[in-house]
Amino acid sequence: MLAKAAGLPADEVVVDLEDGVAPADKAEARGRLGAAAAQGTLAVRINAVGGAWWRDDLGAVADRRPDVVVVPKVNSVDAVARVLELLPDGIGLEVQIESARGLVEVERIAAVGPPLEALVFGPGDFAATMGIPVLTIGAGTFDYALARIAVAAHAYGLQAIDGPYADLRDLDGLRRAASAAIAHGYDGKWVVHPDQIEPVNDAFTPAPELVERARRILGAPDGASLVDGEMVDVAAKRLAESVLARTGERVSRDE
Repeated sequence: MLAKAAGLPADEVVVDLEDGVAPADKAEARGRLGAAAAQGTLAVRINAVGGAWWRDDLGAVADRRPDVVVVPKVNSVDAVARVLELLPDGIGLEVQIESARGLVEVERIAAVGPPLEALVFGPGDFAATMGIPVLTIGAGTFDYALARIAVAAHAYGLQAIDGPYADLRDLDGLRRAASAAIAHGYDGKWVVHPDQIEPVNDAFTPAPELVERARRILGAPDGASLVDGEMVDVAAKRLAESVLARTGERVSRDE
């Protein structure tokens, strides 16, 4: 699986030491980190702070030196601070917000600053802490949580990343979940199988007609004007810039 992941066209590969590894296999999983690789960013998800394994996980991280460490089940700034005490310099940090308590604390967590790079929503554990009666990770309605995490992330210059959708057969459900994340301003979404990469990439890539309209809006005269029968102004041009930013297209505009 590590060899296959190294060749996948994902922006980030997250090697899991936490929920995806049985307790009896934790040490073996750490020992395999040396074989981990990625076309893009390589991340390692350690076990939750306060448990039996997270310190040993960070020791293995210091040897492998991935690009990013992902910390699950973060409920407080203190949990982040404990990781930062042991995190080697030059390694980024992503934290997962996966509980009601973590959501209540999310603004303070987002304000930690570098090397924190992203807030990642964990829908499975969050649904469990809320008593939401679903049995599929990613199923359920999370509008408030998605919105609050996204606002906290963007307020402090972080990426907002949605968690996975676990039903591998339900690509329509995956697309709906991805669309909901995009509507809340998310920058990306985790997947748990290679077959999910293309649908998620497609969902997060603006449609050609949307890109073309964004260009027309940016080309409109300054002040209020009409484009395709709709009023546009400076705020509309900022929206157009955000659309083009998702394509990697850089736009410069004098104000």
